[in-house]
Amino acid sequence: MTHQPSDVEIAQAHQLEPIADIAKKAGIPSAALIPYGNTKAKVDITKIGEYAPKGKVVLVTGVSPTPAGEGKSTVLIGLTDALTLAGQKAIVALREPSQGPVMGIKGGAAGGGYAQIVPMEDINLHFTGDFHAISAATNTLAAIIDNHIHQGNTLGIDPRNVTWQRCIDVNDRALRNVITGLGGKAHGVPAETRFTITAASEIMAILGLATSLEDLKKRLGDITVGYTFDKKPVTARDLEAEGALTALMRDALNPNLVQTLGGTPAFVHGGPFANIAHGCNTLLATKTAQRFGDIVLTEAGFGADLGGEKFFDIKARFGDIDVAGAVVVATIRSQKYNGGVAKADLGEENVDALRAGIKNLERHVDNVRNFGVTPVVALNLFPSDTAAEREFMREWAADFGVALEEVTVHADGGKGATALANTLLDNLGGDSHTLYDPAAGVEASIEKIATTVYRADEVVYSARAKKDLKAIAENGWDTMPVVISKTQYSFSDDPAELGAPEGHTLHVRELQPRTGAGFIVALTGDVMTMPGLPKKPAANGIDVAADGMISGLF
Repeated sequence: MTHQPSDVEIAQAHQLEPIADIAKKAGIPSAALIPYGNTKAKVDITKIGEYAPKGKVVLVTGVSPTPAGEGKSTVLIGLTDALTLAGQKAIVALREPSQGPVMGIKGGAAGGGYAQIVPMEDINLHFTGDFHAISAATNTLAAIIDNHIHQGNTLGIDPRNVTWQRCIDVNDRALRNVITGLGGKAHGVPAETRFTITAASEIMAILGLATSLEDLKKRLGDITVGYTFDKKPVTARDLEAEGALTALMRDALNPNLVQTLGGTPAFVHGGPFANIAHGCNTLLATKTAQRFGDIVLTEAGFGADLGGEKFFDIKARFGDIDVAGAVVVATIRSQKYNGGVAKADLGEENVDALRAGIKNLERHVDNVRNFGVTPVVALNLFPSDTAAEREFMREWAADFGVALEEVTVHADGGKGATALANTLLDNLGGDSHTLYDPAAGVEASIEKIATTVYRADEVVYSARAKKDLKAIAENGWDTMPVVISKTQYSFSDDPAELGAPEGHTLHVRELQPRTGAGFIVALTGDVMTMPGLPKKPAANGIDVAADGMISGLF
């Protein structure tokens, strides 16, 4: 049997172009380039000159994820290389991978096969240190809070009502709920607290939405860390911490520049998850890409109900981005899974299950249309897909009134998305908009998302959530937009409800004000902001040879 090279083997065999040449290809001034070796760099946003953003932004989203994998990032990267081959000046803007999924169950986030961003090992591991900077800033603020209480607590912070959480970029369930300050008076005040994964931290969200160093510092100062004994909010600015946090985050603010296997410039910056955070790469990276590219392809995590909704209602709203087009990535396997087929049986032909499961794709296409954008479906082919199943998908697309193109970018790189690139260019335009007006209040915003995007009949709030709503209103935060943290596997808050459920209830158990980021997080169902490792973590398969070559990354 012929050896099929792994993703990391393909990436390691590729001859990368010097990053200075990639920057020159994009039109980025050499004075703005801060090299991290020969294959990656940061771009100094203060030295790129005054360029009005001109590039058309295309959102790449997908269907509800399944255990079989859909290859959304892979399709995005291959499509960008296809546009480059077609003579377009295209640029990628993607999130940075989190170490949690890399070492856990999902794997990396640099694409796959012959549609990857490289250097793949660097991007999937420490990269340029942005995640470390976020973790350091988050935990520094936690230490400053605890020290303030220990040293006399002149602000009157209630130790029982400190809401700031530490973070770490590891799936570590043992840190979900912890007690700090044990060991006696010299070691601080005992307190119950929690860790979140770095990708879901507020400082990650702030990095994702900050527009300048000045804006970054203001947002860091605006963070609410807890409340006083008389229930008044306390900010990082009250603790005089914003300067130190900005110093830790200064370099992380600059977007990272790398390349695709096809030599297309790629900005990889920021990495919030879409199921428990806002799920988009940084606004700065997208805006910078718009300055230098004619078409900017960017991704929102998971399906159009999670990352897609947040892209329009959070990122595009904050950044005043007009979205010119969208691609919904789907597979035959994913729709059969939503039609009731077990993962082990997805390789067998089953048109009836495909017909039953296609409602999931229909819902995601309709959700993109809700924002005024005409989507194109990218059908990511797998070897097990049969002629009958592919024909069903073509007929379905014609009946449903949506353009559909098959792609084979994993095996063929950019050449495997030629038809998709041409169809996308034909469908650019429209007038994108947000779904709701935050001025109507947090409850109205949540209800609009729940009924329109999730197709829920009602929203039910726990006693804790009702208390949070009252505090949000009292503190003047009720007109902030909303990020809903919800399972990625279903339109409902129950991961077992596959397909396209309707008439369900969205259960909101807690609301967290993220006053630095500028939005309210609504935790629903059983979703957690600190994932755990699976029974057999991906970390078990990662190794390093004597010559330093890494294997096992995917």
